[in-house]
Amino acid sequence: MIGVLCPSEDAAVLEEFFQLFKTPWEPYEPGRAYDVVLATTGAVPEVEARLVVVYGTRLTRGDDRLGAAAGVRPNGVRPRGGALDCRGVRLPIYGALLTFVAREPRSAYLATPDGAVAGLKVRAGSVTVVRLGYDLAHEVRVLLAEGQAPEQAGVPTLDLHVALLRGAILDAGLPLLEIPAAPAGYRFAVCLTHDVDFAGIRYHGLDHTLLGFLYRATLGALARVARGRLSVARCVESWRAALSLPLVHLGWVKDFWEPFDWYLRVERGLSATYFVIPFKRRPGERVTARHASRRGAAYDVDDVATTASTLWRHGCELAVHGIDAWHDADRGRQELERIARVSGEPRIGVRMHWLLRDEHTPRVLEDAGYAWDSSVGYNETVGYRSGTTQPFRPPGARSLLELPLHIQDGALFRRGRMDLSEAEAWTRCRALIENAETYGGVLTVLWHDRSHGPERFWGDFYIRLVDALAARAAWFGTAGQVVEWFARRRAVRFQRGAAGIRLRYQGEDIISPPLAVRVYRARGEADEGRERGAAWVDVPWSGRAPDDLDRRLAAAAGARVVQGVGAGR
Repeated sequence: MIGVLCPSEDAAVLEEFFQLFKTPWEPYEPGRAYDVVLATTGAVPEVEARLVVVYGTRLTRGDDRLGAAAGVRPNGVRPRGGALDCRGVRLPIYGALLTFVAREPRSAYLATPDGAVAGLKVRAGSVTVVRLGYDLAHEVRVLLAEGQAPEQAGVPTLDLHVALLRGAILDAGLPLLEIPAAPAGYRFAVCLTHDVDFAGIRYHGLDHTLLGFLYRATLGALARVARGRLSVARCVESWRAALSLPLVHLGWVKDFWEPFDWYLRVERGLSATYFVIPFKRRPGERVTARHASRRGAAYDVDDVATTASTLWRHGCELAVHGIDAWHDADRGRQELERIARVSGEPRIGVRMHWLLRDEHTPRVLEDAGYAWDSSVGYNETVGYRSGTTQPFRPPGARSLLELPLHIQDGALFRRGRMDLSEAEAWTRCRALIENAETYGGVLTVLWHDRSHGPERFWGDFYIRLVDALAARAAWFGTAGQVVEWFARRRAVRFQRGAAGIRLRYQGEDIISPPLAVRVYRARGEADEGRERGAAWVDVPWSGRAPDDLDRRLAAAAGARVVQGVGAGR
């Protein structure tokens, strides 16, 4: 059990941190014995624990007892943080950073790229103290409320903070109980999503969309051939599509922007989520971006209503591609109701058109009745805007969960954004897949409705990406299914009892797929530096209260590792 000692203003954000690091914890109570005490206060009292982890940007009297002194800068503080070397991985720090003088070389635990010590590890008898020179609550708050700049997009910063604390516990020789951020038998989840901005070129007359297509499909295609970004064969296909436009409008030739059949064929039964525009020709209000008037769509959900039953048969879902829901709860409710009439889903989610949002958006969406949102991502790059692979509850929300967006086609390939070649884009995507395998969570992919056809031709890359993900140990679910699974994981509680830790869960059984209860074996000093990957055992759990859960855990991991662990309702 971890006892968390923090100021009252940090309680909520640290509670969210421990929803991501799903391990037994409780607010610190004096007089209770803990395996680990985590402190973010200036003064840490004498505690009974085998490991004490102290975060903070100011020296305290406790630091004197550790032999810690401030580094060479004024007061040892770097006001703008910087980065840390977290066991070979770059960890950005967004608040102040306190550096130390390590009197014993072995006590240095974290360092900056220029060699300054930002973390110490000291043994005092049977107690290990890890002193870290940043404010964990501030870092989590910045990531969830403001997010990372695009330059840091490739770093799962919040997941690294979880991994750092987990590693400190294991390095101290303590066993650890955790419900990992992936279902039993899987390494991570995958959510395939499609923003339906156009639905078909036949909905457009001589508007900016059609005229822009004609330019990009003809002269633009020739320019891409010259840049080495389009083959001659694809250029010919693009010109052929442009010449076929009159026949498409007459209904004599299939609409090459119609997305549904192509995606159903490529995804081969892998459930996907389609975000559909609720009202046509509504650009929305409070849109300050360039060409705001062009935000209105030429179609709406009524135009694709007959397709909905086909999508349902393939296990897909419809969600709202919001227009004004990000700033107006009444309009957001109207948008939700319009999609709900067609989708029939009891719990509706949203992704805002153009990813518009502000600091009030989570509460506004919640008041409008949405169960989840998936607008936190980048238009200009790919990666982790909030620093995590996991769905989370954004600041200001009571129950709404945010499904983070990680990979977007336009960010990868459009000019003015990353403008990558397919080889460069694959390198970026492969890194995100590897992070998902390491940290769990979900990898959320957005491929737009028209991206498979002329003039973009990003379909081949999408096929490669889906095939690569399908070959991994990944669970595929719709956005609603993935969010619901994580919501049930979040509903599990750890309760201290006379016999040990009890897992408590009230809700529907978690069977498709079940949770994993993970037990890390205790590790001694001789194990330091070894890979953690082989140091755990997983036991599937549906959330029920079987009498033999503690027996199965003990049999899997050893009775000395887990004692008195069980489950209940």
